[in-house]
Amino acid sequence: MKIITLLPGVDWLALGIFFALWIGYALFANYWGRHERSLIATTNRYRSLWMLQATSRDPRMLDGLITQNLSHTPSFFSSTTIIIIGGLLALMGTLDKAAELVRDIPFVTQTPMFVFEFKILVLMGIFVYAFFRFSWSMRQYTFVALVIGAMPPAKEFEEGLHDRQSIADRAGALVGAAAETFNDGLRAYYFSFAAMSWFFSPYALMAATALVVLILYGREFRSEVLHVLRDERF
Repeated sequence: MKIITLLPGVDWLALGIFFALWIGYALFANYWGRHERSLIATTNRYRSLWMLQATSRDPRMLDGLITQNLSHTPSFFSSTTIIIIGGLLALMGTLDKAAELVRDIPFVTQTPMFVFEFKILVLMGIFVYAFFRFSWSMRQYTFVALVIGAMPPAKEFEEGLHDRQSIADRAGALVGAAAETFNDGLRAYYFSFAAMSWFFSPYALMAATALVVLILYGREFRSEVLHVLRDERF
C-alpha cells in the first residue's frame, strides 16, 4: 500500500499507458495480422511450405538441422535474460549508488528510494516474462523435432497411406507457434527499453512506449523484408 501513496498519479498514468499499449498492440497484431498479412503471418506460410517439403524428403536430416538452428536463438535469449535478471537482482543490493547515478543525469525526476526500487521490480518482471516466453519457444522447437522425426517415410506418402497435407499443416502450425512465442519474448525486450526511460520521468516512459509501438508496427507490417516475403507465388 505504501507504493500507492508514494508514486505520483502521473507515474501511475504512465505505467497504465505502458501496459495498455503493450497488451493492446499484441492483440492488434494478432487480429490485424489475419487481415493484412504481418511478418509473422507471412513467414508462417513459409513454415507450412517447409513442412510440406519435409514430407517428401527421406532422410530428413536437413529439416532436423534447420530446427536445431532455429532453437538456438530462443536458447541464447533465455540465457541472456537470466543474466539480465541476475544483474537487476544485484542492482537491488546497491540501490543507493544506482539512485545517486541516476539523480546526476540532467532532467531526471527525483523519486524516493522506495519508488526507485519499484521501478526496478517492474523492469525485472518484464524480463521474467520474456524468459518464460523464450524458454517455452525453445521447448516447442523440441516438439517440432519430434514431429519431424515421427513423420512416415516419403514412400508411404507417395503411396497414399497418409495425408501429406494434414501432417504438414499440423507440423507447420507447431513451428509457427514456436516462432510466435519467441516473438512475444522479443517484443518484451523492445518494451523493456521503454520501461528504462521511466527512471528519467513518466513523460519519457509514455513517449518511449509510443515510439516502441511505432517501431514494432513498422517492422511487422511495413518493413522491406515483409515486402520481399510477400511473393504471390507463395
